[in-house]
Amino acid sequence: MNAFSVAALFSGVVALSLQLSAADGWLTWRGPLGTSVSTEKGLPQKLDAKAPLWSVDFPGQSTPVIADGRLYINGYQGDGQDLQEFLACFDAETGQELWRHGESDFLSDTIYLRYATSSPTVDPETGNIYAQHTQGLLMAFSPEGKLLWKHSMMEEFGRLTFPNSRTATPVIDHELVIVRGITSSWGAHGAAGDRFYAFDKKTGELVWSSAPGDRPQDNTFSQPWLDLWGGKRVLYSAGGDSSILAINARTGEPLWRFPFAKAGAKGGINASLVRWKDNLVALHESENLDSSEIGRMALFRIPAPSEVQPTNATTPHVFGPKVFEQWRNSVGSLASSPVVVGDTLYEVTGTGDLAAVEAATGKVLWKKKVGIEQRQSTPFYADGLLYVGMYVTLKDATAAASSDADSVANGDLLVLRPGADGAEEVSRTQVTGRVFGSPVGYNAKVYLQTDKKLYAFGQKGRNAGLTANPAPAAWPKPGPAAQLQAIPYEVLLRPGQTQSFRVRVLDANGFTVAESVDPKSLKWEPFIPPTALVKATLKGSFNVAGQLVAELAPAGSAGQFKATLQGPDGKAISGFIKGRVLPGLPLVQNFQTFALTNITTNTVESPTPFAYPPLPWNSARFRFEVRGKDAAGGTNQALVKTIENKLFQRGQVFFGFPDMKNYTVEAEVLSEGNKRKMSEVGVINQRYAIILKGNSQQLEVNSNQERIKVAVPFKWAPETWYHLKTRVDVAADGSGVVRGKAWKKGDPEPETWTIEVPHKKAHANGSPGLYGFSPQEMRVAVDNIRVTAN
Repeated sequence: MNAFSVAALFSGVVALSLQLSAADGWLTWRGPLGTSVSTEKGLPQKLDAKAPLWSVDFPGQSTPVIADGRLYINGYQGDGQDLQEFLACFDAETGQELWRHGESDFLSDTIYLRYATSSPTVDPETGNIYAQHTQGLLMAFSPEGKLLWKHSMMEEFGRLTFPNSRTATPVIDHELVIVRGITSSWGAHGAAGDRFYAFDKKTGELVWSSAPGDRPQDNTFSQPWLDLWGGKRVLYSAGGDSSILAINARTGEPLWRFPFAKAGAKGGINASLVRWKDNLVALHESENLDSSEIGRMALFRIPAPSEVQPTNATTPHVFGPKVFEQWRNSVGSLASSPVVVGDTLYEVTGTGDLAAVEAATGKVLWKKKVGIEQRQSTPFYADGLLYVGMYVTLKDATAAASSDADSVANGDLLVLRPGADGAEEVSRTQVTGRVFGSPVGYNAKVYLQTDKKLYAFGQKGRNAGLTANPAPAAWPKPGPAAQLQAIPYEVLLRPGQTQSFRVRVLDANGFTVAESVDPKSLKWEPFIPPTALVKATLKGSFNVAGQLVAELAPAGSAGQFKATLQGPDGKAISGFIKGRVLPGLPLVQNFQTFALTNITTNTVESPTPFAYPPLPWNSARFRFEVRGKDAAGGTNQALVKTIENKLFQRGQVFFGFPDMKNYTVEAEVLSEGNKRKMSEVGVINQRYAIILKGNSQQLEVNSNQERIKVAVPFKWAPETWYHLKTRVDVAADGSGVVRGKAWKKGDPEPETWTIEVPHKKAHANGSPGLYGFSPQEMRVAVDNIRVTAN
């Protein structure tokens, strides 16, 4: 019997068990059909915000999900430094809070109160809840609120943040939880890209990652659509490069894409795709590719499998923008998604028009003015009625024209009965706060969150008109073994650490033939991709039990391994894992051993020798290079900030583990410049940035510019090395103090700290790192980095 024949006997049983539902309810923000349409009857029609079933002060931009009598939603509470983002659980009948889990913002670009912009998702098999917060913390919880696992997407995978704070909602697909975001990490994923990451929903192990798009122009929280196509399980989505794309949802293999909006146009594509027959409906409010007109809705035929010829496992087939277009119209939206009811599409435009569109032709059947402006709130449809949340009420036009900062504007919640020629307004109520999230209905109740409150309308008790969720479509029977899938696909290890792998056998389409193989039957060998710029390997080896053991080496390493298995037909099948090994404390780096064998080819300087930054460091590539750098001449080498790419004029680098704490970070730093302009440079300690700011001549501590930002005067000169030293001390009650001092290199260390910043809810842990910001083409440099235990 071959190595995986026994396991194969159980794969069908596993697939069947995954289809059984343990949780009942409205489990995702778009609902079981993925279209914001419910088959329930008897939902309330007359809604009054002055007399709701219940309401609580829990602001956010999220949409609730409901499972087994519990409502889960993201939100935020607190002010200034004490603001936290929460996943909270409420009794869906009474509004009683059952539990909450809060996390502080850190090192993000979030401005104003743009928190809780994504929604939780409930797993139908286990009832567990998955949430991603704006700073990139991806978490799994039990229904009782127990934290099951957590990833810091920023520190582990280089997830970037943006002032718009768009954060994707997790998607469940059988045993996977899939998230997306623009990341810039290491190796082949060093360049910024809108990437998808699939984790094992029970263990949190990474199963695959995918980079299907071109260079991103804007981040997006467009919700993917899962389907079957050409014998594969596929994920359709809008991309950060303003394209429509498809990837294999079992392996992450990019399949195809085509451009939809002009790259770089404001806004990108944030509305979610929906399927109508064998087509995808998409819309945007950006500039079109072939005209200067802003925004459109379009119907695209889904490519036939015979039309798609991917270049390789990492490069999709790229089509032209009009190859599959069936029709277009001018109904556009920045983020509000279309609702499909039979052969009619309903959409709220950015200017507040509710439009009905004939799905077959794109003909706009009618429009009704329902507000003055719309953001991302999507209509909800049930029993012949549309429930529409409007960003601001018609009465608050003046307030709506103000900034995105906390304002006095309120929104509207409408109930409309659409017909052939228009929509009858059944009820309209003004809610407290602006409406970003979407209304949803379940079990005789309608729920809505504003940036002030969470509302429930309707009546208590079970609704006789409630219908069961549809059963998921059956998946194809797996074919012959064709490839291996090692889990976890990516690892982050300490020296000497041992890592076990579960290796699946997949068919050519990515479906599981066998859940696991005997690890002793696998051949593991280092693998260097032919396109790798840094030819390096992960320093470790596999023992007889099939476990990876990281070397006890003082320096970090990164690379890939290839696993090979002889199949029952004698043919070899293979798969890959990648990973990094980061050294423990003390960590010392002076860059003197790097060989400057590469030559720059940018247009802002003459050809200059350089070396790539340490491969295991997260988010270092493209932002920093190792160069000769000595203020007084000589042969000193340092890590120097790049300036040729405006996208990376600011850089945060992480070279540790997210769970690290109680350490001191020291480094020597320098800024180019003159009396009129300098740049900014600093270190990251436990999710705080301690930065020397050149133009303002300050030493600053921040963790988010609008949450924690304290500075003291500090005079420092360009082209001069300074020593920077920092530590974070956290007390038993959770409060802490961030301390930093700076002095000119060669001078004695000051006895007192230059800056001390108390923080009531201090960050308890976080990776050490570096910070550089060169907005005026003045490079900064970092040298002699040292991280030691307190």
